[in-house]
Amino acid sequence: MKAFIYAILGLAVIGGGIALTASRQNKPVVPPTQTVRESSPSPAVANHPPQQRPQRPVASSVPVQSAPAAADESRPAEVASAVEPGAKPVDPAIKQAIENLLSAPLTHEQRRSILKQLNQAGLLDQAISQLEQMAAGDPNNAGYATALGQAYLEKGQAIMTTDVANGSILAMQAVQSFDAALSNDPANWEARFTRTAILEHFPAELNKGQEVIDQFTQLIDQQEKQPAQPQFANSYVLLGDQYQKLGKNDYAQATWQAGAAVFPNDSSLQKRLAGQ
Repeated sequence: MKAFIYAILGLAVIGGGIALTASRQNKPVVPPTQTVRESSPSPAVANHPPQQRPQRPVASSVPVQSAPAAADESRPAEVASAVEPGAKPVDPAIKQAIENLLSAPLTHEQRRSILKQLNQAGLLDQAISQLEQMAAGDPNNAGYATALGQAYLEKGQAIMTTDVANGSILAMQAVQSFDAALSNDPANWEARFTRTAILEHFPAELNKGQEVIDQFTQLIDQQEKQPAQPQFANSYVLLGDQYQKLGKNDYAQATWQAGAAVFPNDSSLQKRLAGQ
């Protein structure tokens, strides 16, 4: 993943890069129990490590193939309806995969699994083309932009070892798609998590650490207002990792402990708490 990100950065420097959200350099570290606002929190609040929360029930994951279509009435009920009249009909496998990608109950891991399956079947390029048409036809639909960003990222990672230039371009397109999704739906967990996970792998000299903390903190605050989902544990994992990178080991431990209080069976949280 780091090699992937470094390649992105090299291409961004050569080609002018893309517009990412600016880091708030002077903002104090925000513990995950604090709500992220547009204004910076007071240092007195920011210097307290996160607290553990009561355990919540974990929602069961939804099988990929049986997932219902998303409840978002703003998107067409059928994928084929996004195709221009006279265009070649969408492959049924691609149509079903896209409908699954747009299904709200799917987890982050399930969405990645769908895209991997499309890539293995040689259908990912066609799926990307279809998602591009859908996103262009409805630029205000955050679901389309998010799915397209994930498809770009999957394709970019798949070809990076053999085609660094095009892999990097796809990764930059993914970030742009996530930015578009968040501009229309700031509460879009999938877009914010994936975009922030990319930033988390940027080298330290680019000073993205505070932005990563801010974004994961915002996600955790958002998660606290929703029923617990297994994928939400990842926000605690990566936020703790970022604290550790900045040498804030107490914050890292407190973050992982707070996550384990809600997701006691998450193996990644348990490994980090055990020092593995």
